[in-house]
Amino acid sequence: MNRLSPASVVVAGFLAIASLAQAQDEPEVDCENAMTQSDMNICANKDYEAADKELNAVYKTTMTAMQTTDKELGEIDLNYVGAVEALKKAQRAWIGYRDGQCDLAGFQARGGSMEPTLVSGCLADLTKKRTAELKSLTEGLGN
Repeated sequence: MNRLSPASVVVAGFLAIASLAQAQDEPEVDCENAMTQSDMNICANKDYEAADKELNAVYKTTMTAMQTTDKELGEIDLNYVGAVEALKKAQRAWIGYRDGQCDLAGFQARGGSMEPTLVSGCLADLTKKRTAELKSLTEGLGN
C-alpha cells in the first residue's frame, strides 16, 4: 500500500492553498473592453485556456473514433494497428510545433509586457485550428 509521507501532504496542502490564492488574486477583467496590457494578457490567457479545454474534449471524441476505426479494421485485417497510434503521434508532434511556434511569436516583444499576449494569442489560435482539424477528422470517418 502506498502512503504519502507527512512532507508530501504538507507540500500538497501548500500548493492547493497557493492555487486558491492565485485564483482569488486574479482580477475580474472585462475582456470585451480590455484597455491595459495587463488586462489584455489576462484575456489572451483566458482565451487560450478555453481553446485548450475544447481541444481536450474534441481529442477525447477523436480518440474514441480512432479506437472504433482500429477495432473495425482489425476485424478485417488481424495485423492492422494504427489509427490510435497515428493520432497520438500526430498530437505529440503538433504540441511540439505549437509550443515552438508560439515561443517564437513571443520574440516580437521579447521581454516586454506584450510578450504574454502574443504567446497566449498564438497558443489560442493554433489550438482552435487543431480543434477544427480533429473535428474534421472525426466527421470524415462518418462519426
